[in-house]
Amino acid sequence: MDRSLICLMLTALLTLAGTEAAVGRAAEAMSLEQLRQARHQLAHRQRRVIMNNDGCDVLYFSEKEKTTVEGFLAQRTTPLAGTQVDALAYCSISSGFSYFTHNTKAGTVLARSGREFGILPDTRNISQELIDLGTDCLQAVVDFGHQHQMEVFWSMRMNDTHDAAHRPDTPYFLFPPLKYEHPEWLVGEPVKRTPHGRWSSVDYARPEIRDLAFRYLEEVCRNYDVDGIELDFFRHLCYFKSTASGGVASDEERAVLTELMARVRKMTEDVGSQRGRPILVAVRVPDSVGFCRDMGFDLERWLGDRLFDLLITTCYFRLNPWECSVQLGHKHDVPVYPCLSDSRVRGETRFRRASPASYRGRAMNAWAAGADGLHVFNFFNPKAPMWAEIGDPEALATMDKLYFVSVRDGDPRSYLAGGREYRTVPLLGPSQPRMITASQPANVDIVIGDDVPAVQSRGYQPAFKLHLETPAIGKAEQLHVRWNGAELSGGKVQDGWVDYLLPPAGVKRGANEVQIAVEPSGFAADEWSVAYDGSAKPGRQWSRDPGSPRTEEELIDGALRIADRGESGGDYLYYRYAWGADPQGETVAEARVKVISGSSFLIVSNGVGGERLGLWPDRIELFHNRQRQFKMDTTDDFHVYRMELKGPDLKVYVDGELRIDAPGAMGPRGGSTSNDVAFGAANSGMMGEACWDHVQARASGLICRDLVVSAAFARP
Repeated sequence: MDRSLICLMLTALLTLAGTEAAVGRAAEAMSLEQLRQARHQLAHRQRRVIMNNDGCDVLYFSEKEKTTVEGFLAQRTTPLAGTQVDALAYCSISSGFSYFTHNTKAGTVLARSGREFGILPDTRNISQELIDLGTDCLQAVVDFGHQHQMEVFWSMRMNDTHDAAHRPDTPYFLFPPLKYEHPEWLVGEPVKRTPHGRWSSVDYARPEIRDLAFRYLEEVCRNYDVDGIELDFFRHLCYFKSTASGGVASDEERAVLTELMARVRKMTEDVGSQRGRPILVAVRVPDSVGFCRDMGFDLERWLGDRLFDLLITTCYFRLNPWECSVQLGHKHDVPVYPCLSDSRVRGETRFRRASPASYRGRAMNAWAAGADGLHVFNFFNPKAPMWAEIGDPEALATMDKLYFVSVRDGDPRSYLAGGREYRTVPLLGPSQPRMITASQPANVDIVIGDDVPAVQSRGYQPAFKLHLETPAIGKAEQLHVRWNGAELSGGKVQDGWVDYLLPPAGVKRGANEVQIAVEPSGFAADEWSVAYDGSAKPGRQWSRDPGSPRTEEELIDGALRIADRGESGGDYLYYRYAWGADPQGETVAEARVKVISGSSFLIVSNGVGGERLGLWPDRIELFHNRQRQFKMDTTDDFHVYRMELKGPDLKVYVDGELRIDAPGAMGPRGGSTSNDVAFGAANSGMMGEACWDHVQARASGLICRDLVVSAAFARP
């Protein structure tokens, strides 16, 4: 039999097995044509789930545990055997370009521990200890993966900047010697931050940086039996001074990154041919060709020139539906792996984006969009049931799920000045609420991955519910909600949420349109949509600032005393309530307060403008219009302070008497403005203390803080 045919047959066997453990390692060199054919087959093999491990298992190993390979693998790797995880992407830190926890000569071995800098004092970095045992973290994962029929990719974060916490006077343990020696290779400096990205990013416009990046990748490909390399461009997004300073990458900058990609591709082909087995190249990038282009990634050129094999998209934010990534990759015969990165959304109450049901919903949406597999980032519990669930869309189809409008709320403008322009998917969540008024309904799409007729044909009975978080709602009749054009009824109010049953026949696979409108306000003069009476600390519908060690609160005689006794950054404490004030309507906020010392504030905002009523011992005044004030003793007793908003105009009453008249005070201020009422003590540069007996408000609209669909399936 022809030797080349034998080589291809061996490769096919290896592809089906997932690793070469069953048939032994191929030892003969391959021609370039043979390698490319084998690489194409390997690229298209089934990978249900790729688990990305950021390498903190070696960096923060228990201080009490003896260093062993078995102990290291047990942290995040061993329990994954036998799950739906078909590939491991192991990042040997690469936090701070040039620092690694594998045995490197091209870079620098990170041997320092976080505990030396006050970080997780009960842990230690065992990178050097593993090297002294004759192995290292990457080698241990490669060996484990191949023993359990799992591929192993080395994941390099191409410009990780966790070291941006470094300061000349307070060094950070992830800041590498390279950056000490060559500060001119960075896009910024600690005392001169960049408006986009992070100052400690290396500048890929410099040939020295591109050469080093290539050498790091080449060293691993030559020294480790990896199945592939993952070039993680998303962690973190900053590669040129041009984008860091507010511009876009130039043609020349895109060209030098493309040249680097071509150089890496050739190297993997050279090494793969020599060892008789391909090295795959995966990239993780934003899910927009335009955004990538402006960042310096000529994604279409990379795809057209076949410079990589697997496309992984998204991280901190998502710009397009998953279908866009799938169509882009498949157009060039490249498999696509949507990245289910951990959610950073804060302020959740009833439903959690990090829950198993949410991951099932996210996975189902990706599979429904045509994904070839899933990439999971920043989820490290190897014993979680998720690893045996999300990789099988058929089994997943009848599992309970949660669907959210948006799971990640990162701002693409943090990395690219015009980044928001590329977003086509909606944002809605606690950090991105929607105001709803009678004249301004909210329209939003939510994607559902379930194929209802297919599930019903298997004998299952699906049950769907729509959940709206509207904290100030009093009764469901305040809302008019339509699902794909059909009005819903029978809403049930529960702790600031309204629940509706959805008819299964009305739930489409893909985007479903939700329209929410508010009935014109029917509140009487003595009714309030927001009410706090001082008998207990504000409930969960109020959001509380973190405060600081120098802030405190205490219930005293039916009132809440809030005190700020510091003047450092973060020294303030407020409670906030999303109330849905219509900037064109009438809104009222009222508080009964006794000032003790310093400054306290009652704050109102309506999505367009905002104002603070400052309560000082000898006066009240508006924060943004300080000439508007009234002299009085606020400490002698409790007084009722009332802020009445009518369009852009504001009036302030004290104990029923008009004391400040400020036409236009609530006008637009530029930029984004919240829509809430808040009360509390001082700010970072001030101190203050007051007792709050009650705080109440009445708004003509509502705020929708979240929109969730739950899916449950009754077994036949």
